[in-house]
Amino acid sequence: MAVRLVLADDEQLVRSGLRLILEAEDDIEVVGEAGDGAEAVTLTRRLDPDVVLMDVQMPRMNGIELLRHIRASEE
Repeated sequence: MAVRLVLADDEQLVRSGLRLILEAEDDIEVVGEAGDGAEAVTLTRRLDPDVVLMDVQMPRMNGIELLRHIRASEE
């Protein structure tokens, strides 16, 4: 079974590069990409990934705030 992953980074080029690297692995599936923290919150609630790989410095909501929102929604 593949690990389902969401990428969150404000740089499209970084997200694309990470997607290429990660999807080369048989046991990783990138199920979504977000360009900022607020978009990542929406995606993680909708897609329920196993892992969120995020940049700490993003517009609208940084990675630390994003982590707080994800953890709060799990409680």
